[in-house]
Amino acid sequence: MDEQKRVEVAEPRFEHGHFLLIAGLGERYTQETAHNIPALWEKFLPHLGQIPGQKGEVTYGVCCNFDGKGGFDYIAGVEISKLDELPQDTFRWVEVLPRQYAVFEHKGSLDRLPQTFQYIWKTWLPGSGREAADAPEFERYSADFNPTRHTGLLEIWLPLKPQ
Repeated sequence: MDEQKRVEVAEPRFEHGHFLLIAGLGERYTQETAHNIPALWEKFLPHLGQIPGQKGEVTYGVCCNFDGKGGFDYIAGVEISKLDELPQDTFRWVEVLPRQYAVFEHKGSLDRLPQTFQYIWKTWLPGSGREAADAPEFERYSADFNPTRHTGLLEIWLPLKPQ
């Protein structure tokens, strides 16, 4: 990793997450195409507050359905209470089951988010004695998150195998 692009990431806290039903817009990505994720968020943001069953204003970026070759699905979405009224032709959804997580705070620009993920996967995880679980990992953006003003909180929830 380029020393110029190093990021400071505080030690994570550990939490047992609860069940989440997340719905939003989703697409398939690879490591080479992940830089297109911000465009998915641009398409999703006009839907905020109009998604049937939406709970609160917190938004989530969920990475799931990993293929072991670098491919994954990414859903930019919100928590919903039920699937009954969700237009299946517009929105995708994923269940996030309760489990143990290492929770990291990302500080600063979203442009540096890839470096934070690099640190988590290539530095913290190998040195932690822990293993990532084969489960969705997600970004949690607080209701007051504003990427241009750098306000609000962005957390990365990394699922862990039981010790």
